Amino acid sequence: MENVLRPLIVIGGSVVLTLVVGWLADRLLRREDSRHRETPLWGLLRRCRVPLNLVLLTAILRGSFDNIKWKPVQEHEAGLGQTLTLVLIGASSWLVVRIATAVVESSYARYAASTRDPARVRRVRTQVALIQRVVSAIVIVVAVAAMLLTFPAMRAAGASLLASAGIVGIVAGVAAQSTLGNLFAGLQIAFGDMVRIGDTVVVDGEWGVVEEITLTFLAVRTWDERRLTMPVSYFTSKPFQNWSRGGVQMTGTVFFHLDHSAPLPLMRERLAMILKECPAWDGRDFSLAVTDTTPSTIQVRAVVTAKDADDIWTVRVTVREQLVAWLYEEHPYALPRIVTDAAQPPAPRTGAAIEDERR
Repeated sequence: MENVLRPLIVIGGSVVLTLVVGWLADRLLRREDSRHRETPLWGLLRRCRVPLNLVLLTAILRGSFDNIKWKPVQEHEAGLGQTLTLVLIGASSWLVVRIATAVVESSYARYAASTRDPARVRRVRTQVALIQRVVSAIVIVVAVAAMLLTFPAMRAAGASLLASAGIVGIVAGVAAQSTLGNLFAGLQIAFGDMVRIGDTVVVDGEWGVVEEITLTFLAVRTWDERRLTMPVSYFTSKPFQNWSRGGVQMTGTVFFHLDHSAPLPLMRERLAMILKECPAWDGRDFSLAVTDTTPSTIQVRAVVTAKDADDIWTVRVTVREQLVAWLYEEHPYALPRIVTDAAQPPAPRTGAAIEDERR
C-alpha cells in the first residue's frame, strides 16, 4: 500500500504546490497591474505563468523523486534525474526569455507613450527588437551548453575540446564569416541609427517600408505588399535612400509637358485650390514654375509638401490627375499638340529623269 501512496503523495503534492504558487504569483501580478496602469510590465509578466509553473514543478520533482520508493523509479533513477534536469534547464531558459521580453517591451511601451518624436520611437523600437533577439540567442546558447554538460561523456571530452578550441575557432570563423558579418552589421544598424523599423527606404530601385530587422536580415514591405528580404550587411556596404532620415516630412514634384501658351498664373491658382481640398497636403509650401523648354513644349514643375512618404505620394497623384483634367476641360490649347501636314503625292517623272536614273 505504501508503494502506491508514496508516489501519489509526492507527485500530487508537487502538482498542488506548483498550482498554488502559480496562482498566488498570478494574483499578485494582476493586483499590481491594476494598481499601476501606467506601465504594462505586470500584465506582460503574467505571460510567464506557463514556464513558471513548469520550472516549479520540475524543480520540486527533481528534488523529491528520490523519496519515491517505487521499484520502476528506482530502476531508472539516473535516467529520470537526467530528464528532469534537462527539462528544468529548458524551462528556466524559457522563463528567463519571457521575463526579459516583458521588461524590454514594457520599457519600449513607456518610452513610446512619453515621446512625441516618431523618429526616436522607431529608433528605440529597432534597438529593442535586436536587443531582445540577442538576449534570447545568448540564453538559448547557454541553455544548450548547460544541457550538454549534464552528460558525463561531454564532461569527459571537455579537455580535448578545449585543447582543439583554437583550431576549431579559426575554422568556424572562416566558415561563418558571412554570418558573423551580418551579425555585426545588425548591431551596427541598431545602434548606429542608419535605418529603423518603419522607415521609408529605396533599396535596389524598390520603394518600401522597413518592416522587420533581425540580426541577419532586413525585410522591406513594398507598396504592392511584396516583401524584400535582404542581408543586413547590404545596408552597411552599399548606398540606399532613407526618406525618413532626419524627419518624416517630405517634398515632392509633379512635372507637366505643356504647350507654350499654357496659362501659368491660372495654373498656380488652380494648384492652390487643389491642395486646399487635399487632406494629405500638410500646408507647408507649394510652387509652380517653368523648368525647361523645347521647340514644341515647356516643362512645368509643381512642388508640393506632405508630412510623410505615404502622403506625398497621395498629394502628387492628386495634383497630377486634377490639373490635367482641368487643363483638358478649361484650357485644351495648353496641352501638347502634334501638327502634321497632309502628305503630298510625288511629282510625275519625266523621260529625262528616268534616263538619268538608269545611268
